[in-house]
Amino acid sequence: MHQKKNIIGPQVRKLRVNLELTQEQLTARCGVVGFDISRATLSHIEAQLRGVSDLELVLLSKSLRVDVSALLPRSLPPWHPTDRSGRKNKQKTY
Repeated sequence: MHQKKNIIGPQVRKLRVNLELTQEQLTARCGVVGFDISRATLSHIEAQLRGVSDLELVLLSKSLRVDVSALLPRSLPPWHPTDRSGRKNKQKTY
Protein backbone atom coordinates (compact mmCIF):
# COMPACT_ATOMS: atom_id res chain seq x y z
CA MET A 1 0.00 0.00 0.00
CA HIS A 2 1.33 3.44 -0.89
CA GLN A 3 1.60 6.43 1.40
CA LYS A 4 -1.18 8.89 0.58
CA LYS A 5 0.26 12.16 -0.71
CA ASN A 6 -2.93 14.25 -0.59
CA ILE A 7 -6.35 14.22 1.05
CA ILE A 8 -8.38 15.65 -1.85
CA GLY A 9 -7.97 12.95 -4.52
CA PRO A 10 -11.15 11.01 -3.78
CA GLN A 11 -13.21 14.22 -3.70
CA VAL A 12 -11.73 15.43 -7.00
CA ARG A 13 -12.66 12.12 -8.63
CA LYS A 14 -16.16 12.11 -7.11
CA LEU A 15 -16.89 15.68 -8.22
CA ARG A 16 -15.48 15.04 -11.71
CA VAL A 17 -17.61 11.92 -12.14
CA ASN A 18 -20.72 13.69 -10.79
CA LEU A 19 -20.15 16.43 -13.37
CA GLU A 20 -19.84 13.70 -16.03
CA LEU A 21 -16.37 14.94 -17.00
CA THR A 22 -13.57 12.75 -18.28
CA GLN A 23 -10.08 13.33 -16.95
CA GLU A 24 -9.22 14.91 -20.32
CA GLN A 25 -12.16 17.31 -20.02
CA LEU A 26 -11.15 18.33 -16.50
CA THR A 27 -7.55 18.91 -17.56
CA ALA A 28 -8.88 21.18 -20.35
CA ARG A 29 -10.85 23.16 -17.74
CA CYS A 30 -7.70 23.35 -15.62
CA GLY A 31 -5.84 24.83 -18.59
CA VAL A 32 -8.47 27.58 -18.91
CA VAL A 33 -7.79 28.72 -15.32
CA GLY A 34 -4.01 28.56 -15.80
CA PHE A 35 -3.23 25.12 -14.38
CA ASP A 36 -1.29 23.16 -17.03
CA ILE A 37 -1.82 19.55 -15.96
CA SER A 38 -1.71 16.28 -17.88
CA ARG A 39 -4.30 13.54 -17.67
CA ALA A 40 -1.67 11.28 -16.06
CA THR A 41 -0.95 13.87 -13.36
CA LEU A 42 -4.68 14.28 -12.65
CA SER A 43 -4.92 10.50 -12.38
CA HIS A 44 -2.09 10.51 -9.83
CA ILE A 45 -3.82 13.25 -7.83
CA GLU A 46 -7.11 11.33 -7.81
CA ALA A 47 -5.26 8.16 -6.72
CA GLN A 48 -3.46 10.15 -3.99
CA LEU A 49 -0.07 9.30 -5.51
CA ARG A 50 0.91 12.96 -6.01
CA GLY A 51 0.83 15.85 -3.60
CA VAL A 52 -1.13 19.02 -4.30
CA SER A 53 0.05 22.54 -3.49
CA ASP A 54 -2.25 25.17 -2.05
CA LEU A 55 -2.32 26.97 -5.41
CA GLU A 56 -3.20 23.74 -7.22
CA LEU A 57 -5.99 23.16 -4.71
CA VAL A 58 -7.48 26.56 -5.54
CA LEU A 59 -7.11 26.01 -9.30
CA LEU A 60 -8.71 22.56 -9.10
CA SER A 61 -11.65 24.03 -7.19
CA LYS A 62 -12.06 26.73 -9.85
CA SER A 63 -11.88 24.10 -12.60
CA LEU A 64 -14.56 22.03 -10.88
CA ARG A 65 -16.54 25.22 -10.11
CA VAL A 66 -16.79 24.46 -6.41
CA ASP A 67 -15.56 26.06 -3.22
CA VAL A 68 -12.18 24.83 -1.95
CA SER A 69 -13.95 23.30 1.06
CA ALA A 70 -15.80 20.90 -1.29
CA LEU A 71 -12.47 19.24 -2.05
CA LEU A 72 -11.68 18.54 1.59
CA PRO A 73 -12.95 15.37 3.25
CA ARG A 74 -15.68 15.74 5.86
CA SER A 75 -13.32 14.31 8.47
CA LEU A 76 -9.56 14.51 8.32
CA PRO A 77 -7.48 11.35 8.62
CA PRO A 78 -5.45 10.88 11.79
CA TRP A 79 -2.16 12.73 11.72
CA HIS A 80 1.03 11.01 12.77
CA PRO A 81 4.22 13.06 12.84
CA THR A 82 6.93 11.56 10.67
CA ASP A 83 10.47 12.44 9.86
CA ARG A 84 11.51 13.04 6.23
CA SER A 85 12.15 9.32 5.67
CA GLY A 86 8.48 8.55 6.33
CA ARG A 87 9.14 6.88 9.68
CA LYS A 88 6.98 7.84 12.64
CA ASN A 89 8.72 10.03 15.17
CA LYS A 90 8.70 8.87 18.71
CA GLN A 91 6.73 11.14 20.98
CA LYS A 92 8.92 12.92 23.49
CA THR A 93 7.83 12.82 27.08
CA TYR A 94 8.93 15.45 29.48
